[in-house]
Amino acid sequence: MEIRRGGSQPSNKGSEEYFTGAVRIDPLFQAPNPARVVGANVTFEPGARTAWHTHPLGQTLIVTAGCGWAQQHGGPVEEIRPGDVIWFPPGAKHWHGAAPTTAMTHFAIQEALNGKTVEWMEKVTDESYRR
Repeated sequence: MEIRRGGSQPSNKGSEEYFTGAVRIDPLFQAPNPARVVGANVTFEPGARTAWHTHPLGQTLIVTAGCGWAQQHGGPVEEIRPGDVIWFPPGAKHWHGAAPTTAMTHFAIQEALNGKTVEWMEKVTDESYRR
């Protein structure tokens, strides 16, 4: 058994290469081999969001606070709120983040395939975000 105490892992700032706006990532867990699940608590300040990206084995988001938006490529922008659970299938191009005037926090859970959990793509433009 392993217990990781709350606050024992440092928070990270979301990289400007992969995020727009202020984003804080608090790592929660990375299961040891042969398991491959990884989880983080991610907080987006108002208007902050990810770049477009995919996950080789999919991603689950569990919204815990605030109000946010998520979009799978080709679909509508959907509002997401606390208690919502969002599933992006393997390889589905998507983005997620806070609403323009409200911060949003979610747990992000994904699995690694050959050591990789995400493939980052282009940033979501302000024009695309605001529609």
